[in-house]
Amino acid sequence: MAAQTTHFKVDNGDMTLIETGEGRMILVDINIRAAADDPEGDAPDVAKQLRKRLERDESGRLYVDAFLLTHPDNDHCRGLQKHFHLGPLDELSEDDDKIVIREMWSSPIVFRRASRHHTLCQDAKAWAKEARRRVKFFRANGYAYDGDRIKILGEDSDGKTDDLTEILVKGGDIFHTICGVTDATFGAHLLAPLLADDDEEADFLSKNNSSVVMNMTLGVNDLANPSYYLLGGDAEVGIWERLWDKYGEEPSVFQYDVLVAPHHCSWHSLSWDSWSEFGEDAEVSEHARSALGQPLDGAAIIASSKEILDDEVDPPCIRAKREYRTILEPVEGTFTCLGELSGDEPLEFEITTSGGPRQKERKAKSNPAAPAIIGLAGVAAGSSSALGAQPFKHG
Repeated sequence: MAAQTTHFKVDNGDMTLIETGEGRMILVDINIRAAADDPEGDAPDVAKQLRKRLERDESGRLYVDAFLLTHPDNDHCRGLQKHFHLGPLDELSEDDDKIVIREMWSSPIVFRRASRHHTLCQDAKAWAKEARRRVKFFRANGYAYDGDRIKILGEDSDGKTDDLTEILVKGGDIFHTICGVTDATFGAHLLAPLLADDDEEADFLSKNNSSVVMNMTLGVNDLANPSYYLLGGDAEVGIWERLWDKYGEEPSVFQYDVLVAPHHCSWHSLSWDSWSEFGEDAEVSEHARSALGQPLDGAAIIASSKEILDDEVDPPCIRAKREYRTILEPVEGTFTCLGELSGDEPLEFEITTSGGPRQKERKAKSNPAAPAIIGLAGVAAGSSSALGAQPFKHG
């Protein structure tokens, strides 16, 4: 079974599909815009691209084994109600043919803090409602089957999750189970959200700073020589600083072959200073950069964003792009902005038994006028050789 990852072109948003070596499908966030659903629209039809990569169960239902929502912003859950079944499986309409979520991966902290500081979009509210339904089902029965399963990411305050031990992943824990079964080709180290008990901390950790941060390990047959994927949702500088303070003596916690640049390549993940206000005088946070600056040989950093222009827009931010390129220089890595790739096809990596992930050939090459990949080993940016199936060096 091929192990691979697919990074869909969703503008400023996130949508990644991970297939483990044992064939399980993990979806991380979605951003299925109206333009993507419109046959006359100019956005890639990412829902169609996703569906053709999924399998059907014995009842003919399309499914993902797990769906991780890093946080409830619209650009991370847009299209949920339209494309995914929510509720008990016996209520699924064959005519609708929506995608089944066998197991939800969700953080209650994210939703509690989000609801205090900003209004949730309708898809986020639907996710929260479904998460509550699944938690209620587990509490009532002490078990759950596919379609009712949920994995709680991070402890909540005041003992709210104390009775959910069997489905709870505490911050700092590593787990290998998907839908209640151990997958020998998968591991995930939960780094955030961080638990906060007092109001001051809770205020600081609201919204983006409550994003799930996870370092996944992926292998082909086992995890003897895995590839590392660091995912951080929209986590901003304060979280990366705190994570470095907590794990900095063991920097391998942050090592990656692939990093999805947090918050769509935003400067706010690397600095407290506003890019539009301070410009080139904006200072990088040493600790945040350290946390995000642990690439393995030949690593790749992906910006799931619009085209990155040399302007005051953030995200994506040109200064953040330059900082990530600097991080990659010592390991001869590559930086890719999905919004700068021509054509509609997503970016895909194949997990190899050695040497790290291998980028798969795309049907559409990168636009030379807007280089998407900056090679740091003598490869011209935007050239066809930079977009081919190139192995990543792995130390």
